[in-house]
Amino acid sequence: MARWWPILGLVCLCLAAAHGQDKLEGVDVEEVCADRPADEYFRLDTEGDCREVYRCDSAGEDGRWRLASIRCAGGLAFDVLRQLCDWKSNVKTCDVLEKPRKAKPILKTDEPICPEGKLSCGDGECLDKELFCNGKSDCKDESDENACSVDEDPNRAPECDPTQCALPDCFCSADGTRIPGGIEPQQVPQMITITFNGAVNVDNIDLYEDLFNGQRQNPNGCSIKGTFFVSHKYTNYSAVQDLHRRGHEISVFSLTHKDDPNYWSGGSYDDWLAEMAGSRLIVERFANITDGSIIGMRAPYLRVGGNKQFEMMADQFFVYDASITASLGRVPIWPYTLYFRMPHKCNGNAHNCPSRSHPVWEMVMNELDRRDDPTFDESLPGCHMVDSCSNVATGEQFARLLRHNFNRHYNSNRAPLGLHFHASWLKSKKEYRDELVKFIEEMLGRNDVFFVTNLQVIQWMQNPTELNSLRDFQEWKEKCDVKGQPYCSLPNACPLTTRELPGETLRLFTCMECPNNYPWILDPTGDGFSV
Repeated sequence: MARWWPILGLVCLCLAAAHGQDKLEGVDVEEVCADRPADEYFRLDTEGDCREVYRCDSAGEDGRWRLASIRCAGGLAFDVLRQLCDWKSNVKTCDVLEKPRKAKPILKTDEPICPEGKLSCGDGECLDKELFCNGKSDCKDESDENACSVDEDPNRAPECDPTQCALPDCFCSADGTRIPGGIEPQQVPQMITITFNGAVNVDNIDLYEDLFNGQRQNPNGCSIKGTFFVSHKYTNYSAVQDLHRRGHEISVFSLTHKDDPNYWSGGSYDDWLAEMAGSRLIVERFANITDGSIIGMRAPYLRVGGNKQFEMMADQFFVYDASITASLGRVPIWPYTLYFRMPHKCNGNAHNCPSRSHPVWEMVMNELDRRDDPTFDESLPGCHMVDSCSNVATGEQFARLLRHNFNRHYNSNRAPLGLHFHASWLKSKKEYRDELVKFIEEMLGRNDVFFVTNLQVIQWMQNPTELNSLRDFQEWKEKCDVKGQPYCSLPNACPLTTRELPGETLRLFTCMECPNNYPWILDPTGDGFSV
């Protein structure tokens, strides 16, 4: 079957022999399909309306190749580089027949081609093993950078070795489902993380004040906490400062939040440095966060940046990433460190997960089971952000989703349950907010459920503590209940411009002094560009 496209618009999937037969006259199907992946779509010509493509299918009775035809819906065109149907105005590849073929290195042979410590390029040239998948082409045919996935990279991280991976610094397990410290599930606190992506401002501050009103307390007597992945543009930094004062975790979601997904998945080390370390610098300065607590990040569109992103994170002392999703499985996955290989397939993220060893935690996003009736064994893919669960259209469905997924975690290995939101979705219907509040209060009626930050999850994993000792778990007491008032009641509303965003005047709300310019990627402090 064909997969679903980001823009759903497939009219049919049928054998080309029954559709468009005139196009196939004179086509040597065996030649067209030789060495071509079965899931790759291509054109036979550039005539027509750019809607029809083909893929090779070997499911015939005689096992011979045949062509399956696919046609995008009206108004859409097929982008062969991105392999999806999109609005015709967005497709610039109607004159391209197929994805470019990339030369592959020769890594698996019966007899070694190269001396020990060297590997063969696609053209047979032998190079040092460490030059493969290092981010720059060393083979003449550039094949050394074309087989670098988690499973292919010849310098990939090793499989989990529990004898070499010990807490508090390292945690791994073969399939990702093992409980830290070997604690029995009944003695493990069911941790729930509520996270928000995007700008913090007048559009959502009331929602955060409602959910985290200081009255809702975990079983240890501390008020519930959330994690905020803050993007820069339109953020009110005085509000971020107050969220931090009240014990919530502030993390970064990039500086520019560029809407080109390839910018993120193909980003260089310097791109990730400017976006994430730059964003942290802005938050620390204008939200006056001076305790070094901004240690987490999430990639926009969850487009992970491969090894370059994680090399930057290690160099800049980011402790964890929260962008990688794990497919819906029978048992959810615990967070893990990336010293060893990921314990699950690289799901989504443009398949650009880190393949090397990195001293970074991954706060994996377990997909939610979105089936309305969990007893009905229908095959539905999971969803990572709550607002990407497309079948949730009513408060009642949202309530079922929350409780069913809680039970999946609670009744198995009690891996942390992540509820990840964009605030606009929760605000789009009052019933969504009401159901989330009901769920939180119902869970707090138990004595073994805690709403904590991502950092608090890692702190517990580094020092696994049974339920009956959690009341005195010091790491969770540090920001237990915060008294007092906001740092300022009337923040500066700085009207600012920058050469980087010509024609735009943006307001920067901060309790700190106004900078000279609106902070942006080449001038994150706002001090530059002054004459």
